[in-house]
Amino acid sequence: MAISQRKSKRKATGGKYRTWRKKKLGELGRLPTLTRIAKRKITKIRVIGANSKIKTFFEETANIYDPKTKKHIKAKIIAVVENPANRNYARRNIITKGTIIETDKGKAKVTNRPGQDAGIQAILQ
Repeated sequence: MAISQRKSKRKATGGKYRTWRKKKLGELGRLPTLTRIAKRKITKIRVIGANSKIKTFFEETANIYDPKTKKHIKAKIIAVVENPANRNYARRNIITKGTIIETDKGKAKVTNRPGQDAGIQAILQ
């Protein structure tokens, strides 16, 4: 069964809303990507308005910004230290926005959404 992001057919009281149009392709949802640490695997998908998103399923490197030197460095991801989205994500090494990752350059905070962007962008802490 498809995942829908459409408004509910039922009111808070339990009554039904009157149907005024058919389902639209743009209301179709998808399962979360749950980006993990492994050899790189990405997929390009079409979204509403003929635009595209690049989903990152697996990634082993991160593009890290160092605020002291004001330069970007490519670093290898070792593990997920903390994930504010869900504490079980840290155990499973799942990377989302706001995740603290351990790299060979030190700890870094992920600043992009890897499930919707190509690669992982982070800032050194």
